[in-house]
Amino acid sequence: MFASRISRALPRATSSVTRSAPLRTPLGTSFTRRWNSDDADKKVKGPVIGIDLGTTNSAVAVMEGQTAKIIENSEGARTTPSVVAFAQDGERLVGVSAKRQAVVNPENTLFATKRLIGRKFTDAEVQRDIKEVPYKIVQHTNGDAWVSARGEKYSPSQIGGFVLQKMKETAEAYLTKTVQNAVVTVPAYFNDSQRQATKDAGQIAGLNVLRVVNEPTAAALAYGLEKDEDKVIAVYDLGGGTFDISVLEIQKGVFEVKSTNGDTHLGGEDFDIHLVRHLVQQFKKDSGIDLSGDRMAIQRIREAAEKAKIELSSSMQTDINLPFITADSSGPKHINQKLSRSQLEKLVDPLITRTIEPVRKALKDANLAAKDIQEVILVGGMTRMPKVSESVKSIFGRDPAKSVNPDEAVAMGAAIQGGVLAGNVTDVLLLDVTPLSLGIETLGGVFTRLINRNTTIPTKKSQIFSTAADFQTAVEIKVYQGERELVRDNKMLGNFQLVGIPPAHRGVPQIEVTFDIDADAIVHVHAKDKSTNKDHSITIASGSGLSDQEIQNMVDDSERYAESDKERKAAIEAANRSDSVLNDTEKALNEFADRLDKTEADGIREKITALREFVAKSQSGEGTVTAAELKEKTDELQVASLNLFDKMHKARSESGEAKPEAISGGARRAPLIVFLYSYVAYKQRFPLLSHTTFFTLHSFGTERRWSNQYCSLDFSVQGMCYEAKLWKMALL
Repeated sequence: MFASRISRALPRATSSVTRSAPLRTPLGTSFTRRWNSDDADKKVKGPVIGIDLGTTNSAVAVMEGQTAKIIENSEGARTTPSVVAFAQDGERLVGVSAKRQAVVNPENTLFATKRLIGRKFTDAEVQRDIKEVPYKIVQHTNGDAWVSARGEKYSPSQIGGFVLQKMKETAEAYLTKTVQNAVVTVPAYFNDSQRQATKDAGQIAGLNVLRVVNEPTAAALAYGLEKDEDKVIAVYDLGGGTFDISVLEIQKGVFEVKSTNGDTHLGGEDFDIHLVRHLVQQFKKDSGIDLSGDRMAIQRIREAAEKAKIELSSSMQTDINLPFITADSSGPKHINQKLSRSQLEKLVDPLITRTIEPVRKALKDANLAAKDIQEVILVGGMTRMPKVSESVKSIFGRDPAKSVNPDEAVAMGAAIQGGVLAGNVTDVLLLDVTPLSLGIETLGGVFTRLINRNTTIPTKKSQIFSTAADFQTAVEIKVYQGERELVRDNKMLGNFQLVGIPPAHRGVPQIEVTFDIDADAIVHVHAKDKSTNKDHSITIASGSGLSDQEIQNMVDDSERYAESDKERKAAIEAANRSDSVLNDTEKALNEFADRLDKTEADGIREKITALREFVAKSQSGEGTVTAAELKEKTDELQVASLNLFDKMHKARSESGEAKPEAISGGARRAPLIVFLYSYVAYKQRFPLLSHTTFFTLHSFGTERRWSNQYCSLDFSVQGMCYEAKLWKMALL
C-alpha cells in the first residue's frame, strides 16, 4: 500500500517498481548464471591464515604443508577469549587479560559483541541484550547498535577488529613474518549486513579478507580434507552466540552445501543468561536481596555460571561458591549453591529445543530425510554438553562423530580454504549457498524474490520489471533479504534510484534488475533501463553499515592502539628487568655497604630510590614512563654499583665460597662459575641481562680470552649472541 500511494502521489517521481503482467514477454523473464570464482582467483603471496572469529572465543590456524595447524597464543592457549576491555589509564586489553579483569571493570569490558554486529539498535535481539550485559549498548547516528566504554563509542566491527588484530599478532609471532591475508568465518545464517560488517572488522585489523566462509562449511573442510569416501554429512554448530545447521555432500574433493539454516541469536551466552537468572532468583529467595542491579556481582555470577556449565559437561554436580557477593545491615552475604546436571538441563531445555526446527528445515530444503545423513559433525563449545549431544542423536538416529575438535575445526577449515586460495591446497572445491532469499520491493509492499535461499554461490540472476505508474521517469530499487512475503517483515539491505527513464505508460519501460552474489555471499545489485541503457549499481555494504571514512578512522585507531600496546609491553618488560636489578643491588648493598665509603654507598642508595620511583610509576599504569627512560636509569644504577659487586665477589672469593671442586683423575670437570657484568650486549643493543646473574657454563663452545682477572667471552643465550665481560671466579 505504501508503494502504491507513492506512485499515485508522485507519478513523475520516484516510486517502487512492479513486475509486469505475465503475458507481456519478455517482461517477467529471468536467467541465472553460475560459475566457480575460485578458478578466477589470483594466487596470493605470503601466508594466508584462517580465523574463527567467535562470539565467546576465537582461534587462528595456518597450513603447514597439507595440514592445518592451530596456533597457540602468547599465553599458550589454543583459543583466545573474544573480549576487549579498556583500563582506567586508557590501555586496551584483548583476550585473556581482558577477561581476567572483567569483575572489577564490568562496565568497560566488552564481550559477545558479535551478537550486535550488523544489527540495528532497535532490533528485538539487541533490546534483549541491553538488559543482560553490564556494558552500555548505544544507538549510533545511522541507527546501528554500538557499544560504549570509558566515554567512547565503538562499532561492533571495531571491537571485532581488535580481536582479529590479536589473532593476526598471534600468527605473526608464530610465523615470524608479517601476515596480510586471511580467511575469516561467519555463522552460516548471517545476513548480508552482518557479513559485510565482519569484512569491515578484518579491514580495521589490517587484514585483507580474501574470503568469508560459513562456519559449518569450514568445519566440514576440516573433517573431510583427508577422507576419500563420498558421503552426505550434517554439521550441527552451536557456539557461544549463534546456531547453524548445514547439510553438505562431499564427493571427490568437492564440498557442496545442499542447505543451511540457523538462529543468529542462540548460543552459549543464552545458556549462561538462563543460569545467571536462576542463581539471582535463588539468592533473592534465600536472602531477600535482588542482585540484578549490581553489575560487579552479576559479572561474578556470570563467570561462575560459565564455569559451572563447563564442569557439568563432565560431572553430575558442582558447587557454586561466591563469598561476599554483597552485604546488608546484618553483615556480608555469600552464594553457596549446589547445581546438578539435571537442574541445568531443565533450565536450558527450551534453548536446546529451539535448535530442532532449523534442523528440520535444513533437511527439507536439501530434500533429504534424517536417515539419509551418513555422519553428523558437532561444532562449537556448547556441543560438549551431553544433553545437546543426546538431542542431536534423537534427531538423526545416530551418534555424532567424535573426530573433530569442536573448538578448533572452524579455524582449521578456514586455514584450508586459505590454502586453496593461495594455491597450496589442490583438488578441493567449496560450493557454498546463500542462507536467505534475496529480492526487491514491488507494488503493494510485496517481496519479489530473485534468488532463493540455499542457492549455490557465487551466482547471478536477472529479471525484467516495469514501472508502477504512467510517465514515471525514475524508480527506486529497494533490496531485501528474508523469507516472508511482505517486505516489512524482512531485512532491508539497501536502496538506490535509477533515473532518466523516458516517460511512458505504466508497464511499457523495461528495467532489468540483476542480483550478483559473490563467493563471500556479499550482494551486488544492478539496474538498467533497456531502452536507454542507463544504469546504476550498488554493492550492499549493509542497510546502514560503516562508511569508508569511518572504517579508515578505525584502522588508524587500531594502528595507534597497536603502537601504544607495543610501547606499553616494552615498558613492562623494562620495569621487570629494572625491578630485578633493584632487588639484587639492594641485597648486595645491605650485605657489603661497610666495604664502601659513605659517599659511594649514599650515591647508590639515591639511584636505587630514583629507579624505584620510576618502576612504581610504570607499574601503576600511568603510562608516562617509557622503556628507554627505565633502561637509562637502570644503566646508571648498574654503573654506580660496579665497585660494590667487585667487593662482594672479592669477599666471597676470600671466604672460599667460589672455590672450584677438586678435580681427581678421570673425574668430570667441575663447572665454571662466572659473574656477568652490566656491559652485556651494549654493542648490539640487546636488552640488559641482570648484572648479578650467575651462569653455570658447561660447554658453550666459546673462545675465552683471559686478561688478569677478567674474561671476554662470546656466547649466546636464547638464540641471541652476546659479548660479555666475566669476573674470573674460577679457571678449570
